[in-house]
Amino acid sequence: MLPPSVVFRPSSRWTSLLAGLWLCLASAVQAQVVSPERLENVVIDAIQPVVEKYRVPGMALALTIDGEPYFFNLGETALEGGEAITEHTLFEIGSVSKTFTATLAAYAAARGALHFDKPVSTYLPALRGSAMDSVSVLNLATHTAGHFPLQLPAEVGSEQALLEYFRDWDPQYTPGSKRTYANPGSGLLGVVAARSLNQPFAKAMQESVFRGLGLSQTFIEVPDEAMAGYAEGHNSQHQPVRVNMGLLGEEAYGVRSSAADLTRYLAAQMELVRVAPDLRQALQATRQGFFRTEYYVQDMVWEQYALPLNKERLLAGNSRDMIRGDHPVSAISPPMPPQRNVLINKTGSTGGFSAYVAFIPEKQFGFVMLANKYFPNEERVAM
Repeated sequence: MLPPSVVFRPSSRWTSLLAGLWLCLASAVQAQVVSPERLENVVIDAIQPVVEKYRVPGMALALTIDGEPYFFNLGETALEGGEAITEHTLFEIGSVSKTFTATLAAYAAARGALHFDKPVSTYLPALRGSAMDSVSVLNLATHTAGHFPLQLPAEVGSEQALLEYFRDWDPQYTPGSKRTYANPGSGLLGVVAARSLNQPFAKAMQESVFRGLGLSQTFIEVPDEAMAGYAEGHNSQHQPVRVNMGLLGEEAYGVRSSAADLTRYLAAQMELVRVAPDLRQALQATRQGFFRTEYYVQDMVWEQYALPLNKERLLAGNSRDMIRGDHPVSAISPPMPPQRNVLINKTGSTGGFSAYVAFIPEKQFGFVMLANKYFPNEERVAM
């Protein structure tokens, strides 16, 4: 039996931990051959080949196996003068934040304050008479609104300009017919969820979701007392950077969290942690399947892969093309209830951080990777 926390610190020169690592570990879990030596060997094999070209200062890897957490903390919080990474170090998790935003929206629905089948303009009266009369809240949660750009246009610089942008926006295809990954849609989902609860977004998230899940190291707004544990991010030129929040940043990519908290989050998703009924219902709602893509089922933000799964399919589903392009989808009616024999994942990035989380409910297996350096999805997800 493994101890509850395994901490492995290799030399200062190491590489990214990739999905091949956790796929291999998942196989080991299924075969019931997990041992400390096995874990260490897989970690070492995964980190040796690639990372020198990225110069990643630090990384926190966490696993959940049968509900038990195991941590591998690597490197430091900064290239120069950093502290040792721990499972409590704060990282920017980028678009993994969107899974929390979807949870807040589903929580609002569980409370009766929000209905996913209603138009967005129901909750934002200023958008009535616009294309938002035909875009449902569910379209926002599944990236099927009709083609928002990946990022909010730079000229949209105020709350008034934001409303005007959404009021003037025209879909490029019928909502629900294609999937286009985009920060503006996810950001708007957060605005709608918070508005339905009559609270500012950060307050609603902190009180209803983070606190409800028992996450004490997860923040939209990092308090002063937690700043010392906030890793320094690094861009592709190895320069220190932190996220520039901007409009809709809180809602789309603004969460900072630790490996310990994200491990608990995945445990809650797999119903290994008890939470209040409304929040439990919300977590389950985000794991319903609403649309089929070429590679996976689109849940609320989460991406769900049927098992068995090969690495090539996982790579294709997490490719740049899936992020940048418009992809036909077919609606699942009625929605697919939460599945257990599936792999569910989400990547996330900011200018200085990389994140990847995945879990298999049936195997009670979860994987968290957080790094304080940006590097491409493909390098996170493939050996």
